[in-house]
Amino acid sequence: QVRLVESGGGLVQAGGSLRLSCAASGRTMSNYNMGWFRQAPGKEREFVAAITWTGGNTAYGDTVKGRFTISRDNAKNTVYLQMISLKPEDTALYNCAADRRLGKVATTSLDEYDYWGPGTQVTVSS
Repeated sequence: QVRLVESGGGLVQAGGSLRLSCAASGRTMSNYNMGWFRQAPGKEREFVAAITWTGGNTAYGDTVKGRFTISRDNAKNTVYLQMISLKPEDTALYNCAADRRLGKVATTSLDEYDYWGPGTQVTVSS
């Protein structure tokens, strides 16, 4: 079983940038496709970005395309989410997740993820 811990969240002004990290322990991250999701108060959890275990395929939610970039460093057991041009509507708790199926296409459905981190809060002020 893999354990995931997110970091890098915080308070940032609109237009600013943040880079989130998700560190894995217990098992090597190269055994999993990885994803980022977010949930704002009163809203459903939303898909943000995903990446296959090789890094060869990525996917993004419509609201973050062109602003967010997912990447991974399997040697460091870490996946990243680089966020630029942040907007107040990006405010949410961001969770990373691991999918053990190792599909060739990045997984966008939260139901297909097996392990979740506790999350890191991102707050964007206007």
